[in-house]
Amino acid sequence: MSVLLALLLGAVLCPHVLSLPEGSTEPDTVTRADSDKTNLVGALSLARSNNDFAFSLYKLLAAQSPETNVIFSPLSVSMALAFLALGAHGPTQTEILEGLKFNLTETPEADIHKGFQQLLRHLSRPGGPLHMNVGNVMFLGQQLELQERFRQEAQALYAADTVSTDFQDTATAEKLINDYVEQKTKGKIKEVVKGLDAETRMVLVNCLFFKGEWKTAFDPNATIMSSFHVNESRKVEVPMMVSGHLSEPYFRDEVLGCTVVQLPYRDSSTCALLILPDEGHMAEVEAALHPATLQRWRGSLKERTISLHLPKFSISGKYNLKQVLPQLGISSIFSQGADFSGITEDERLSVSQVVQKATMDVAEEGTEAAAATGISLVFRGVPRIITVSFNRPFLVALLAEDTQSILFLGKVVNPQ
Repeated sequence: MSVLLALLLGAVLCPHVLSLPEGSTEPDTVTRADSDKTNLVGALSLARSNNDFAFSLYKLLAAQSPETNVIFSPLSVSMALAFLALGAHGPTQTEILEGLKFNLTETPEADIHKGFQQLLRHLSRPGGPLHMNVGNVMFLGQQLELQERFRQEAQALYAADTVSTDFQDTATAEKLINDYVEQKTKGKIKEVVKGLDAETRMVLVNCLFFKGEWKTAFDPNATIMSSFHVNESRKVEVPMMVSGHLSEPYFRDEVLGCTVVQLPYRDSSTCALLILPDEGHMAEVEAALHPATLQRWRGSLKERTISLHLPKFSISGKYNLKQVLPQLGISSIFSQGADFSGITEDERLSVSQVVQKATMDVAEEGTEAAAATGISLVFRGVPRIITVSFNRPFLVALLAEDTQSILFLGKVVNPQ
């Protein structure tokens, strides 16, 4: 008999912050400052690998349809696959972690999971600067016998609670999971699970929700209708937010032919990095996306007085990553030879699909974004005013300043 296991992760931008799960609080002898410092160090240890994976995945998604919008949460995919690796053994586990761009010689598997644990704690600490809500849950089939070690590590490392679920009643199970995701994403992601098999044994869900207000909001009264050049032959009229006198980090990259502007959110630990390629240079800039490029851009930013024109936009995307992940070296998880015996020894599991849905809304007051990832397993210089008008396709990245993690990454081809 075949067995189906689904793992879902959601990432959303929201105003709530969850406390640490029961049993995961820091010892009384450790101060909050010491705890935050420890968690930040662990989170930073993941940054380069996570960002390398983010840019690699972006290039593959953008290449599928170069003339369409792109929006996804690389952190959601990374955390989903790392969680999956927790229950994998042998070559299957190695392939997942190396596909996530980790060098297992330099960073052992245990340190990777510890890093995600500390990143999770840092993002979800009460009163934390990111104002993020992060949570994991395992929807378990009533007949599934989890390995006790996996159960314990899932709770300790990924703060995953468990919910008993009757997957024989697929409609009720789907509603239970989708209602959970919708509630955690404040209604942004409404249907992650669809067409569940009656032989499903587990669904793992991670939700990450953040809502950021600009440090300097745009004046709604200054928003005007303006032309956005989708390509050389097509333009659309969009509401363009205008700020005539901003002092923000700015860099003109003459090598790649693009302009980079960083806009901070009010919490001061998150920011939006806006990359505007010169006309005809989008492909060149996309090809250069790499952690070293990001580091060079961030290191080159200087405060400048700019007149900023940024379109209001609402974009969404849905991606079947089963066709993409093998290009990043993650392929055996889809085969009959996949080894997920760390999850259960009773039944053999393999991944049947990996899907992500994501949205991003940018307006005068700030940014709201959401994402849900599903993994189903089946058996088997001189101060001057610079005008920067984002009136043609551009890239956008939402960054957590303190952890140096890319939360969301996308391309705006058409703001409409």
